[in-house]
Amino acid sequence: MLGGVTAYACPRCLVSSPVSALTWCCPECRGPWDLDFASEPVSLPSLASRVNSLWRYAEALPPMPCAPEVTLGEGRTPLVPLKESASGSVSAKLDFLMPTLSFKDRGAVVLAAHALRLARAGGLDRVVADSSGNAGTAAAAYCARAGLDCRVYVPGGTSPKKLEQIRAHGAEVVEVPGDREATARAAREAADEPGTFYASHVYNPYFTQGTKTYVYELWEELGGRLPDTLVVPVGNGTLLLGAALALDELHRHGLADTRPALVAVQAEAVSPLAEAFRAGADDIAGPAAVRPTLAEGIAIPAPPRARQILRAVRATGGTFLTVPEERIRAAQRDLARRGLFVEATGTACWAAVEAAPPRPGLTVVPLCGAGAKTGPAS
Repeated sequence: MLGGVTAYACPRCLVSSPVSALTWCCPECRGPWDLDFASEPVSLPSLASRVNSLWRYAEALPPMPCAPEVTLGEGRTPLVPLKESASGSVSAKLDFLMPTLSFKDRGAVVLAAHALRLARAGGLDRVVADSSGNAGTAAAAYCARAGLDCRVYVPGGTSPKKLEQIRAHGAEVVEVPGDREATARAAREAADEPGTFYASHVYNPYFTQGTKTYVYELWEELGGRLPDTLVVPVGNGTLLLGAALALDELHRHGLADTRPALVAVQAEAVSPLAEAFRAGADDIAGPAAVRPTLAEGIAIPAPPRARQILRAVRATGGTFLTVPEERIRAAQRDLARRGLFVEATGTACWAAVEAAPPRPGLTVVPLCGAGAKTGPAS
């Protein structure tokens, strides 16, 4: 047992592993872990006097004794209105206003705090991560903060600005020929080396424990209630699954009466989850064809947590939307004219909401990454 959290658990095979181990996946099916952890209810009135970061929701997070040494003040991003109508409104949560300019900081800081604790216990020599850019940048920054050696695997053709940022934090960059899936395979091979902690935003459930604070912040910002609809970009599903986890916890603790619909957004070019959802399937049929897309951060042909993502969307009465390239490009320009320069992946949700019929009540979209990381869509 480590800090009150007992084990990783495979949701498919029911195999478990101590969280003190460096075993990064289920040894039976090679699938991602869940975490055997039960949150406690957060007291809304007490939050006014707490630290101004995501760590204010301490009861909802696994015990993290190293957090004060790793945090960069992440979280507590603004919620701003984008659109008002007679039937409802749309607001954006500006998660690109994070220390490394993307929402991935929410999960990366929790992973880094856990890795630092393991390093101090002995046996951890290095951290590896794989990413199309933002997760790798976040891993590099928080490993630098924690004093941990970090190696980040990225696909060939990753934005030079993101590579520059990763290297600036002192991490080693390994550019892998091929697509995002080839990059993940290379990182997973490296993760099997002794003394290696795989800081995977997909396989390690500590990351999702961090991304769930996105919804806790909305709940607090709205005075103890939740939006009617949460629209989330989905590639590997780390933000959506964190949101679903938070919704379950808030409902279980009696802190929210309603459960918002989760609307997942994919680019038309790479949309295996949307295709499975429309077919009524419980899982994707197989890896999707990889076609070029501006939304590179969600261009995942075979998400390892596909079954969980599909189940989470259906459980809330949500749906999947897909957007073509021209709409993504137009959405980025539209947001920039509103004063919000967001990278193309982060504009997919706004593109989907603008094209879909208005939903009643309050809809919230995340603006996940800063446009400065990639520049304008061409």
